[in-house]
Amino acid sequence: MRARLIRALAVALALLVPVGAGAQEMSALARLDPGASSVRASGQGMVIELALSQPVPWRVRLKADPPRLVLDLREADWTGIDRVARPKGVELRAGVFRPGWSRLVMELPGPMAVAEAGMATDGTTRLRLVLAPATPGDFSAEAARPEPPEWALPEAVDLPAPQPQGSGPLVVVLDPGHGGIDPGAEREGETEKDLMLGFARELKELLLRDGRFTVVMTREEDVFVPLETRISIARAAGAGVFISLHADALAEGEAVGATIYTLSEDASDEASAALAERHDRDDLLAGVDLTDQDDLVAQVLMDMARTETLPRTGRLAGALEAAMKSADLRMHRHPRQHAGFSVLKSPDIPSVLIELGFLSSARDLRRLTDPEWRARMAGAIRDGLLVWADEDAALRAAAP
Repeated sequence: MRARLIRALAVALALLVPVGAGAQEMSALARLDPGASSVRASGQGMVIELALSQPVPWRVRLKADPPRLVLDLREADWTGIDRVARPKGVELRAGVFRPGWSRLVMELPGPMAVAEAGMATDGTTRLRLVLAPATPGDFSAEAARPEPPEWALPEAVDLPAPQPQGSGPLVVVLDPGHGGIDPGAEREGETEKDLMLGFARELKELLLRDGRFTVVMTREEDVFVPLETRISIARAAGAGVFISLHADALAEGEAVGATIYTLSEDASDEASAALAERHDRDDLLAGVDLTDQDDLVAQVLMDMARTETLPRTGRLAGALEAAMKSADLRMHRHPRQHAGFSVLKSPDIPSVLIELGFLSSARDLRRLTDPEWRARMAGAIRDGLLVWADEDAALRAAAP
């Protein structure tokens, strides 16, 4: 029985919600602290402890030929992995596995099982794995298990043909936060991923019925979508606006009401550098091929695009805030805030992240599950988009 429990734990995904100011917090990178990390022998087994800058979704599996442990983390920076203390002969290899995921591989001295696996966040984030010897038969059976279907990348999204700038309906990309193996915040049986998908579907229907919008969603069902893919979907759709939808939870303090986030100007240079490093160059800026440009040129071009986009984004946030207040919707005491959320870093698409409320607040949870409240919020977002679109079109027409 214990062996079965161990094998079940070995393929489980551990998901922890960061404490603090928002969903998919800041850079979304979990950076390794090599000095506080270690791999050590423990009897006939091994103990792996990794100190990280923040919690992120992770998963662990065993592979054969040769025996090895495979650890995947979303958005991890493995810089310094070669400096982690470990027994002689133990090799650690790390790198990008697929968009949005990084992988650490450790070859094992023989058949082993994952006896314990967990991530603790008591001031610091530590991922701890305990390996124990296993029989060749048990190890082979575990290593041969197929990858769970919920780990697969989402299927391609059907996108409308991009509209020429300034013509046709406003293309709105709705981004329901989290999804699939990443539930986001959770409370009383409700998950952020499900609430945001439901609200996004309702908002999409409202916008389509209006007739002045084309709507694309980054996910139409409960699937995991990497952060980079969300931005790429928006660019492929020719998005005029990108709206990411969340409902976070705070472990400390009182937070109530809706909040509208835009990318902070202080984060812009860092955001440009990170995009130039991590994205395919031809996916960074609509209409500009950065494939043959070096990092400095790419960063300058993106900064130029962001110089135009930031004030448009600010006006978008202002129009949404005014519409929500006009609809008498509860807002946070600081309704407009700035952060470095990854999904806001597209340099040429006005992008906002809306925290519709906080699952840590019983009042917000009641509102988020109330169809009448959701309809009022969807109507306010539509009204804000229409006001902004008219103002934006007038300003762009008047520009020299």
